[in-house]
Amino acid sequence: MTKNHKPSKQMTLDNLPNVAKESNVPASNTPEKRIVITEISTATKEDELALKIAFKLIPSKTAFSKVQLDLFFNNQQINSKTIRIIQGSLAKDDFELTPTLDMRGIPGGIYALKVEMYELWPSGEKLSEAKKEVILDYVPQTRESKFVRVPIVKSVAGTGFSVISESEKDIYIEIEKTMKKEYISNRDDW
Repeated sequence: MTKNHKPSKQMTLDNLPNVAKESNVPASNTPEKRIVITEISTATKEDELALKIAFKLIPSKTAFSKVQLDLFFNNQQINSKTIRIIQGSLAKDDFELTPTLDMRGIPGGIYALKVEMYELWPSGEKLSEAKKEVILDYVPQTRESKFVRVPIVKSVAGTGFSVISESEKDIYIEIEKTMKKEYISNRDDW
């Protein structure tokens, strides 16, 4: 009476099961996080240049909390803003910024305007980076007696987010530190 017993196979590092080595299934089902600059357009008004910068956050606004915007004029950085993305239910995934440049003293000619947008991590790494450049044939509406090399950004406006200046950023950091200290002291009191 002999029973057919198969010896049990114990797994070792030498005989691990070969499970879907050539699988084309992506590691994650979540779409790639990206910033897409959909439009850059300009309009000249007397001694100002109005820019329209439209962008979209993919997969949605909820994947982002802050976006950094850098604006370049002939490869020289003229402005950098931190944009805090509002997470309300009324906010959209498409946004529009309208910086206004003071063009007084800029001579007529061909200029390159470049927009860079990205998430800036505390380590300094730029993630989800997007760049777009337009060539501008600038014709001044008024004549100036002296010329300058780059314009000054007068204002930056938009909807669905807030633009934070460096001084406001420092205030927010101080408020955050104070709130953390209060939270820790309240926690210790329990």
